[in-house]
Amino acid sequence: MKKRILFTLLAVVAGFSLVMTGCQTTPAGETPESFSLKVIETSDVHGSLFPYDFINDKPAKTSLAQVSTFVGEQRANANQEVILLDNGDILQGQPIVYYYNFEDTGEKHIQAQVMNYLGYEAGTVGNHDIEAGHPVYDQLKKDFNFPWLAANAVDVKTGEPYFEPYTVLHRKGATIAVLGLITPGIPNWLPEDIWKGIRFEDMIDTAKKWVPIIMEKEHPDILIGLFHSGVDANYHGADPKAKNNENASLLVAEQVPGFDVVFTGHDHKDTHMVVKNPEGKDVVVIGALNAARSVAVASIDFTYNEETKSFSTSVSGETVMMDGVPADQAFLDKFNGSYEKVKAYVSKPIGEFTKTISTRNAMFGDSAFVDLIHRIQLDLTGADVSFAAPLSFSATINKGEVYVRDMFNLYKYENLLYTMELSGKEIRDFLEYSYGGWMNTMKNSDDHLMNFKKDDKGNLIFNERYNSYDLVMRYYNYDSAAGINYTVDVSKPEGQRIDIKGFSDGRPFDMSAMYLVAINSYRGNGGGGHLTKGAGLTKDEIKKRMKSSTIKDLRYYLMKWIEQERTVTPAALGNWEVIPADWAKAAADRDYKLLYPEK
Repeated sequence: MKKRILFTLLAVVAGFSLVMTGCQTTPAGETPESFSLKVIETSDVHGSLFPYDFINDKPAKTSLAQVSTFVGEQRANANQEVILLDNGDILQGQPIVYYYNFEDTGEKHIQAQVMNYLGYEAGTVGNHDIEAGHPVYDQLKKDFNFPWLAANAVDVKTGEPYFEPYTVLHRKGATIAVLGLITPGIPNWLPEDIWKGIRFEDMIDTAKKWVPIIMEKEHPDILIGLFHSGVDANYHGADPKAKNNENASLLVAEQVPGFDVVFTGHDHKDTHMVVKNPEGKDVVVIGALNAARSVAVASIDFTYNEETKSFSTSVSGETVMMDGVPADQAFLDKFNGSYEKVKAYVSKPIGEFTKTISTRNAMFGDSAFVDLIHRIQLDLTGADVSFAAPLSFSATINKGEVYVRDMFNLYKYENLLYTMELSGKEIRDFLEYSYGGWMNTMKNSDDHLMNFKKDDKGNLIFNERYNSYDLVMRYYNYDSAAGINYTVDVSKPEGQRIDIKGFSDGRPFDMSAMYLVAINSYRGNGGGGHLTKGAGLTKDEIKKRMKSSTIKDLRYYLMKWIEQERTVTPAALGNWEVIPADWAKAAADRDYKLLYPEK
């Protein structure tokens, strides 16, 4: 049930300050004494508030209801103090947060209700929280009974953090400082209107700025980093030495002295390690799984020395799985009204599908699932070409009545729909980049179709978390196109695979002509690198190519489109194929079993 860091950190912190800012939990002037503290972190909860999957209409093994039980048990232990923290991405995922983000905006947001009830003492903003838009996150930071942190999200007008940079908590005379940082990659993924007025700065630079301020002003006995950022600084080919690394938590722990514990997030990984900072001191780095599947726990023993008037501390870390913890019935009773309201909302029928569709097929070729999105994007925009990818690894919408809940399988994220101009060559280069990361260069019919990750010995890498083999590029970057007919020759190397025959309506395709393209806002802002690394556009040029954007998220328009059509017959458009066809079919059959092994 537990994964534990076998580590004890011993540090003597000279000087004790009674300066108190932020959220205070201990009266000023309390006599210091030795004690034990557990700091519990949740991260990337993504709307998993109840042990129920609103999207698939079935029980869920984990949620904040289970976390409530675990935290309650820890608080009931008279031999220790407890602090509860959250590390962001709370406003996207399960339909209950979507409902309170955009449908029922008059009532206090369920996320604020729940987190205030659970007694969170600090949180850090996540990128998917920004995705909800200013009206949502601006109101939420007012409704929380605790500070919402992000020191590197800077107000462009004032030059000061838009959210709180850090907070100070107190227990039995000890001072615990918490610095919050958000992944700075947001401008690469989200339209500017959503984060207008905010500048996202480098995490390392920001930590180097704020840690000395905290040390001088607060004299903390423990400094905690609460970072909505992962630990793999090389993720998706990123340069760890470049500014604004998406996953810089480990880099901060290793390069910025002062931290005792760094809580991670964003990458949905169960993280538990110890690294050295520039002074040679050990830093515990831990992070929880998404969807409340686990919590990260830092256990800190404070020993007070009467002679030196200071604390010595020992720190250890662990992650605790929540799937064996029962849900807190008092929690469920407290929020049952919201649960029932949203369950009724997602159970509303909106249309009928004449066949079952699945994203599994979309991994290997042209599919009815992704082509339904293409059809709707082309209808909504009147564009010449549509780009879209499967946003879920294994999502199914069954034949028959289609409900609001199904829209969260059809389209996972709250992306807007853009139209922008690209040249014929840029469209081809975009696709070359997409299929270059998606599909392998096959040497013969016995080779793999999918671009699997391999270890140093050339063996495929199995991922226990997903019960599947790892891929070089994530599936949500597998963009195909509609509106044009083309082939993908996987016997050829990357960059030489795409042959565009013409438009699907019979028009000729000109590499030098400019065309209108329908594309989601994540991709349209440069997310995944298709427009930058693929089509070769600069960030400034991408902005110039933008022609229009929807006001509401794409899922909303998909829902309205289905409601209007009422009966939908999903079908693959048949506008692209992988060649050699016999190679591709044989390899797809084999690779399917690697991606989706029988349990």
